[in-house]
Amino acid sequence: MQPSPMESPSHPSFGRHSRNSSASRFSGIFRSSSGRKSGSRKRNDNKGWNDNGWPECNVIMDEGNYDDEDKAFTTRFQALIALFSFVFLFTVFCLIIWGASRPYKAEITVKSLAVNNFFVGEGTDSSCVPTKLLTVNGSMRMDVYNPATLFGIHVSSTPINLVYSEISIATGQLKKYYQPRKSRRTVSVIVEGNKVPLYGAGSSITISQTGIVVPLTLKFEIKSRGNVVGKLVRTKHRRQISCPLVIDSSSSKPIKFKKNTCTYD
Repeated sequence: MQPSPMESPSHPSFGRHSRNSSASRFSGIFRSSSGRKSGSRKRNDNKGWNDNGWPECNVIMDEGNYDDEDKAFTTRFQALIALFSFVFLFTVFCLIIWGASRPYKAEITVKSLAVNNFFVGEGTDSSCVPTKLLTVNGSMRMDVYNPATLFGIHVSSTPINLVYSEISIATGQLKKYYQPRKSRRTVSVIVEGNKVPLYGAGSSITISQTGIVVPLTLKFEIKSRGNVVGKLVRTKHRRQISCPLVIDSSSSKPIKFKKNTCTYD
């Protein structure tokens, strides 16, 4: 029996199947290789994006930044509260200290006035107008007491004037000084006037053989300043002092002032 043409050696039965199998193998290898390359390229191109096509967000990093900002704001707010609280408490403290120190005023007592030279004569002023001229040279003593227990005081004064009929016939000045707390001090001030013209006021002065008697007034102001808390808290006081007196040129004794002779305003 002769073999059929399909089974003959010139037409092997595995030829077409072999070609298909080879084509399948090569095409499979090609697709597999191309598929890996395209998948790798896709992953590289989609870097930073998730599988759904949405951009990836670092949520944890953002929350951390918000927490840091909140902490920084809270810290600044607490610092401001602490600063304002300190300023408020310090201001209240200073006001309390200032109020407590106000009653402590320097106590002034004028003790005496010693007149070394007192002379009234006729003459002319700088413009050659005839008038009576008065010359006075004396020394005033007074006590200053600082009753404050916490601070010292700086004591000064306005010009210390001897006044006759609204005319200052002698002037002196207290040198500024510092007086410690709870202390007493006696100070002396030189008052003097040389050939002071009296003009119309001099007509009321009579000169006799026994001497000259002239009513005068001692006027000045004492100023005291206490630094309670450095220069932040200070106390200031003023005392207006007025002492009437009579000078008798025939007497060389100092004029002593009694407790109620002078007024202290």
